[in-house]
Amino acid sequence: RALSDVDEGPLSVLCWNVDGLMRDKWRERAQAVYDVVSKNSVDVVFLQEVVISFVIHLSGCAKEGDYSIIPGDTEGYFTAVMLKNSRVRFISHEIFPFPTSTMMRHLLAVKAEVSGRELYLLTSHLESMGPKSEERVRQLRRVLRRMALAPAHAAVIFGGDTNLRDKEVRRMGGLPGGVADVWEELGCPEEARYTWDLSLNDNHQFDPPATPRLRFDRLLFRRVEPRRSSSPAAGSAAVAAFAPLSLRFVGTERLPCGKFPSDHWGLLAHFQLWA
Repeated sequence: RALSDVDEGPLSVLCWNVDGLMRDKWRERAQAVYDVVSKNSVDVVFLQEVVISFVIHLSGCAKEGDYSIIPGDTEGYFTAVMLKNSRVRFISHEIFPFPTSTMMRHLLAVKAEVSGRELYLLTSHLESMGPKSEERVRQLRRVLRRMALAPAHAAVIFGGDTNLRDKEVRRMGGLPGGVADVWEELGCPEEARYTWDLSLNDNHQFDPPATPRLRFDRLLFRRVEPRRSSSPAAGSAAVAAFAPLSLRFVGTERLPCGKFPSDHWGLLAHFQLWA
């Protein structure tokens, strides 16, 4: 069906490191990722740790399911964005390699439109491992600068496997004014805290055994100033222009092949668009 300028309800956004580097049962896992996207009719999907075989498999499914895929690369492992064509209109994209990364990391930025409004979508897989803290924070600062460059009236969402530790965000003085963490904005729900939880997810085994639990995967959004409602029923009350409504995990069920879709849980959010 044709795209509409009319607000069609909350915008759904999924962020997921799909662990494409793990070759074990990759077809079943790739299909499971797409099944989650399709079942939830997700509007925007941020994927990390994608490999070309995943892209090819997802592309075959996406054609039938009314999705477009914008990959951040075609070699090694990379990020990708999926858009539901009937809801989100793709305009353009840019890829910004992180110049000091030793892990081929980059920022994928997509410009789109939803319900007649500009939408800037960014995803990245920030530098991994504890010793890479300085580079990881450097990359986060680049992401935040890119978020700030979008037009003031646009909605801006970043989603990615940040590999961040909370102390790293505190050390840089927290997020800048105007940018918020969806999980924190919604009251830090415990059931959506640990996106990489090896106490529950056994796709990978460590030697010696270890079960770390970390909030690596995060969604950030840029606040849009509330505007005054023109509705007589609302009076002069301020109406939030853009805000998260909900956040939950997906991909938490074990597949028939014995694996989970990924070693990360997917993070599914819904955003209120312009009222």
